[in-house]
Amino acid sequence: MQIPYRIGFGYDVHRLEEGYDLWLGGIKIPHEKGLAGHSDADVLLHAVCDALLGAAALGDIGVHFPPTDMAYKGIDSKILLKKTCELIRQAGYEIGNIDATIAAEAPKINPHIPQMKMIMAEVMGLTSGEISIKATTTERLGFVGHREGMEAYATALIVKR
Repeated sequence: MQIPYRIGFGYDVHRLEEGYDLWLGGIKIPHEKGLAGHSDADVLLHAVCDALLGAAALGDIGVHFPPTDMAYKGIDSKILLKKTCELIRQAGYEIGNIDATIAAEAPKINPHIPQMKMIMAEVMGLTSGEISIKATTTERLGFVGHREGMEAYATALIVKR
């Protein structure tokens, strides 16, 4: 018996460095440092992609958009998220909801969450009510607490058509 609901979990981490823009949830946030990576290093969108791909048992973001492929150098992660959603739908699923958390000491994330939800909903073909984004700090512990990087966690529910 095939269960019509599947869940997936995603995680991503990137270093904070000077000379990069800070992209989170598909929006550019003013900050003195940005996330370094092969693409625009949007940890939130990358974690969401991995959660969706994991739910459908389609591998991970590195399988579909490898960092060794120059086609993805500097790419807007909204494009990766859109392509991921297309893969999920091609596999016969619809996206139920997303629940995600960003861990960062600075800048403050909460003021940007409504815009992130709006952008992500548009890209994913969902309503903003189907996307939950939360922000936390690590109480100055670890690499996130020392402001060396950021991380994001996401879960996704998909439903078989």
